Amino acid sequence: LHAGAVGGNWADSPAAVTQNNGHSFAKAIEHVFAPHGENKFIAYNNDPPDVPKVRTKSNSKGVLMMDTGNTDAAAWIVHTVPGFPKARTGYLFPPAEVQKGHLLICLTIKEDQIDTIAMTLRIATPLIYYNDIPDAQMNSRPNLRKLVSGESRLTPPLAVTQDTTTAAAQSLKVTIYSKGEKSRYVTSPITVNGHASSLESDVSQWLISEPGNKFCVIDKPYHKSQTKEPAMAVCIDDATIFGHFNRIGQNVENC
Repeated sequence: LHAGAVGGNWADSPAAVTQNNGHSFAKAIEHVFAPHGENKFIAYNNDPPDVPKVRTKSNSKGVLMMDTGNTDAAAWIVHTVPGFPKARTGYLFPPAEVQKGHLLICLTIKEDQIDTIAMTLRIATPLIYYNDIPDAQMNSRPNLRKLVSGESRLTPPLAVTQDTTTAAAQSLKVTIYSKGEKSRYVTSPITVNGHASSLESDVSQWLISEPGNKFCVIDKPYHKSQTKEPAMAVCIDDATIFGHFNRIGQNVENC
C-alpha cells in the first residue's frame, strides 16, 4: 500500500514488495541498490544487511542521499525494515519481513537541509553501515562528517527539535524530534484500505497528534526502560497524511 500528500486514500501497490517492479519501496531506493554515478548516500540500520547481530541502543533505520553533481537534489528515507536495503548489490526485500507490516517514508529535500538532518541523527546515534559520500561534500557539512565518523556524539537524555521542509512547490513542514511525549496505543484489529492486520504482525511505529494534523514516524515505542536511550521522531504537519493514519488508529487504549 502507498499514499502521499496529494489527496486520495491508501492505494494498493502495483507489484509485490519482493520484486523490483514499479512499487514505491523499490522506486524510492533505486539509486541505493543500483550503481549511480552522481547519487551518493549514507545508509544506517541497527540490524544491517549481511552483518551478524551487533549491540546498539539505536533503533533508527534510513538512508540520507544527495546528488553530487550540479543538481540540487536530495532525499531522506526513514523506514522500519531490518537488513534493508543492501547497497549497490541489487534489490532484495528480506524474505522474513514480507508478512509483517512495515513503514517507509520518503522525503524529497534540498541539499542545504542535509546537515540539519545529520545534526539530529547524531543524537539518535544510528549504526551507519554504508557511506560513499565524497570528502568534499562531507567537509562542507560538519554535522554530516561528525555523524559518519562518530566523533562528538551527543548523549541523551535531552530534547532537540529541528524544522525542515520538503522540496516540492507545495512543501511539507517536517519537524525532527529527538524524544517523544506520552501517547495512547493503537489496538487490534487494524484495517488499512480493506487489508486486515494486527499489532502482532505489524512492526511499524508511528503516532498521530490529538488534535491533528501531525503524523510522526518513530523508531522506538518509548517504554519507560528506554528513557535514556537515543531515539528519534520525524513528524509531518499535513492534514492529508494525518488522515491516512487517523483512519487506521480508530481503536486505542491508554499507555
